[in-house]
Amino acid sequence: QVRVVESGGGLAQAGGSLRLSCAASGPTFSSHAIGWFRQAPGKKREVVAAINWNGRSTYIADSVKGRFTISRDNADNTGYLEMNSLKPEDTAVYYCAVDDKLPWIASTDVSDYDYWGQGTQVTVSS
Repeated sequence: QVRVVESGGGLAQAGGSLRLSCAASGPTFSSHAIGWFRQAPGKKREVVAAINWNGRSTYIADSVKGRFTISRDNADNTGYLEMNSLKPEDTAVYYCAVDDKLPWIASTDVSDYDYWGQGTQVTVSS
């Protein structure tokens, strides 16, 4: 069992920045892929970014490309989502998820992820 905890959400002004962290328990963090998803009220959960186990394969959604960066520190069992040039439409609950079935792939499929955090709210004001 892997426990996933997100942190770093909050309130930001448009154009501002936030950095989300994803801490995962267990000694095998480095063998898991990580995904960041978000869900706004009344909308489906959507993928924002994903990174495979060694960080050499990443995915960034078109809606955040050029503004968001995904990374990981396996020595620290932590994943990160750096969010810059935030827009009001980035407002959502952001979830970190861990995939231990296909760790070599930066999957964008919600169903590939086995363990989820509780989510952290990001609110961007205009």
